[in-house]
Amino acid sequence: MKRATHIVVRALLSASVLSSLAAIGWSQQPSITWLGTLGGPYSFGHAVSADGKVVVGYAHTSRDDGRQFRAFRWTAETGMVDLGNFSSVFNTSWAWGVSADGSVVVGRAQDWSGYDRPFRWTPAGGMVDLGTYPGGPSGRGTTTAVSADGTVAVGFVDYFSVGTVRAFRWTVSGGMQQLSNTGNFYEAYAFAVSADGSVVAGTYYTGPNHMRAFRWENGVVQDLGDLGAGWSVARGISADGTTVIGWSDHSNQRRSFRWKNGQIQDFGFSFEAYAVSADGSIVAGRPALRWREPGIVDNLNATYASILGGSVLYGVRGMSPNGRYLVGTGYNAATRREEAFLLDTGFPLRGDVDRNGCVDDADLLQVLFAFGERGYRNEDLNWDGIIDDADLLEVLFNFGSGC
Repeated sequence: MKRATHIVVRALLSASVLSSLAAIGWSQQPSITWLGTLGGPYSFGHAVSADGKVVVGYAHTSRDDGRQFRAFRWTAETGMVDLGNFSSVFNTSWAWGVSADGSVVVGRAQDWSGYDRPFRWTPAGGMVDLGTYPGGPSGRGTTTAVSADGTVAVGFVDYFSVGTVRAFRWTVSGGMQQLSNTGNFYEAYAFAVSADGSVVAGTYYTGPNHMRAFRWENGVVQDLGDLGAGWSVARGISADGTTVIGWSDHSNQRRSFRWKNGQIQDFGFSFEAYAVSADGSIVAGRPALRWREPGIVDNLNATYASILGGSVLYGVRGMSPNGRYLVGTGYNAATRREEAFLLDTGFPLRGDVDRNGCVDDADLLQVLFAFGERGYRNEDLNWDGIIDDADLLEVLFNFGSGC
């Protein structure tokens, strides 16, 4: 069956299509790429596109005055590109999130008054200030995350003049709106958003130093609980919004958790969880540890020691939806600098829908049976929101890999 299917699909694909796909194919073997800096001593990776080809974060420029960071967007073709800022006086910016295709970047940048402003960057429009709530006072702001298609962004605005912080959800069509039903909290911060932009995760304060992880959907704010310390922080969310990750304290030790279907799960070790896969089965953070269902924990520095060559990974801040690509910061032994990294773990294989290490009939059938449906799940291999020809071609071209 496998051989027959492989022969048929190869016959269906034209030589030009095969050539194009081969040109953009990536190795299935683990690899580490150090992203460099913008001329200064440090860089920090924060988010990665679905295909692992775009990384965003911030880096020191050659003007090292202790605060001169600039937001960057990195690709293998362009290297690290400075995304600019709003001011030539207060010349600092940070990038925190990126859309699935890598074309939309969000973060914060200083304006002419030195205040941080929430931004959304696109190749066509450059860096655009997302403003503030209609009728609200001016304030400092940060955009922390963006939906898969780049049309929804979340973050928070610090209204320092009135002493409060408010979480926001911004859309292309509606602009910035306060996250409904969070205004009664002392402070509220939105840190993550689901693939379709409908579910938000973050942290609210009921008073000074009393923080609680929350999940927001359709105006309903849900307290996610804690690990016994009375406080918790949420930092990541799965594609469908059903899984939230973060950390709390247990027995005087900071421990990460995974909240799913109303239950909070203690990972059982000291760890800060920042990144989660689309299906919620893989979690990574700081230090450079990775948790995988059904409870496997590995030290990334040990697991990938053979490709690190003496370099050290400090921690992971971002992960591609399938869990294959990890980004963060570490020590590059070759340059003797702390730099952003892109770790290609090599798994899952390209086209491996069911994550069993073999691209075969089962993967092909999963895509075919889901063909035309809404994406943002494993069958949506290019993460564009619909399961279509592009996803089918990825399975077909990689058919037989790992088997």
